[in-house]
Amino acid sequence: MATTSVLGTVFETLLCSPGMNEAVKIDVKMSRKTVLFLNSIIELSLTTEGEKPELIKLVPAEDVEKLKDFAGDCLDKAGLKELSEKMKGLSGK
Repeated sequence: MATTSVLGTVFETLLCSPGMNEAVKIDVKMSRKTVLFLNSIIELSLTTEGEKPELIKLVPAEDVEKLKDFAGDCLDKAGLKELSEKMKGLSGK
């Protein structure tokens, strides 16, 4: 991965550090409002047409898919999948 900034170089270094591919279990309780907001932020960051933030460009494709799956799982667990789809329809996306 070639980067043009110090932040990108640091991020790449961290991604290559030992143990970064190990799975961790995170038990989090948050409101449905926060889940919906988190999902929207993730989708917007990963699917924006045009210029993406530099850190998003550095994330490997398989990790992007895992992040999308995580966002979808959060919606499912919160019972907000259908609401999210309807909101996307209203916004024309």
